[in-house]
Amino acid sequence: MPPSTHAEVSVAPSRRGVLAGLGAGALTGSGAAAREGGTKGMTSYLAYVGARTSRERNARGDGINVFRVDAASGAWSHLQLVGDLVNPSFLAFDRTGSNLYAVHGDQTEVSAFRIGADGLLTAINRRSTGGKNPVHLAFDATNRWLVVANHITSSLAVLPRGEDGSLGERVDLVTLSGPIGPHRVEQPFAKPHQVVFDPSNRFLAVPDKGLDRTFVFRLDPATGKLTAIDSPALGRDGSGPRHIGFHPGGTLAYVINELDSTVTAMRFDPASGALTPFQIVSSLPDSFVGNSRGAEIEVSGDGRFVYASNRGHDSLAVFAVDPANGRLSPVEWRASGGKTPRFFAISPDGRFVFAANEESDTIAPFAVGRETGRLSPAGERIKVGSPVCIVFRARA
Repeated sequence: MPPSTHAEVSVAPSRRGVLAGLGAGALTGSGAAAREGGTKGMTSYLAYVGARTSRERNARGDGINVFRVDAASGAWSHLQLVGDLVNPSFLAFDRTGSNLYAVHGDQTEVSAFRIGADGLLTAINRRSTGGKNPVHLAFDATNRWLVVANHITSSLAVLPRGEDGSLGERVDLVTLSGPIGPHRVEQPFAKPHQVVFDPSNRFLAVPDKGLDRTFVFRLDPATGKLTAIDSPALGRDGSGPRHIGFHPGGTLAYVINELDSTVTAMRFDPASGALTPFQIVSSLPDSFVGNSRGAEIEVSGDGRFVYASNRGHDSLAVFAVDPANGRLSPVEWRASGGKTPRFFAISPDGRFVFAANEESDTIAPFAVGRETGRLSPAGERIKVGSPVCIVFRARA
């Protein structure tokens, strides 16, 4: 059954309402471009695309591709291919945007690259993550420590970053544990799937697909050591928490659950790091009765909308955020423009959403309705083999 392109609920909270209900932080920018000084007057920006490349994954990717994106039209032009890499899947910038880092899915390493004045990449070095299948990575606020989630070996690794952007030998390796979920195939052990710092950069959230919970850690900026807070947020049995998106206001977070295709809304305490669930909604329309899995989730830069992707239904779900209490209500489900949208990314200026359709080898652009949050197809699809991650960087 094809995804519906019609909204079930139309909600467009006012800017005043968002400020009143969730704090002035709701209007702060998000993403690497905002950290590098904002997007005002931007005419173009850079996109770095990670891909799966291995035969074991039935992949057709060829490495990391670099593009220039026209800010007005959303059109992409190719600049560089960094080839001879195995599954350079998820990518992350350091806090200055001077370097790019890539985990190698199904492998055991992470690579560091220097970003030139022209935006092109040059390899620096590669280090072991101390585990199997690194799937996500993030830098702490000091820019000294890179945290990596090892999905198959249930661990979090911390590696130091040198002044030249190179990575040193890891300084910490924390193994996650707890009662496993009921899914006989997907939940045999702990499976951390993402590492994300909250807007205050004091805490690290780690959704765990195997244990149906989201852990929260502190990172010691002096030593790079991780310490878990006492009470992880528990999900429904068999839900499989995958990714988390923090609201820019700093007191809300939203988790996409892979196995049961739901989104959990949570209160976030920026003082203690505690996450408290208060709502669960389906990421799928109730008319869809087939198989599907949740994949990516992201909150808009102004905090008014939450976007989530569905693999199987092959859609992008749009939810409005209630400015008074943070609850979600569905706006629409938009066909992703391809097959298996494992990932999507909101452009630095918030004007576009780009869906990475892994199994159709395309990135589909969508224009974002400023007041409604709705998505509409916007131009030609970009051809990239097995795309699984996109990160953006503002040009100097």
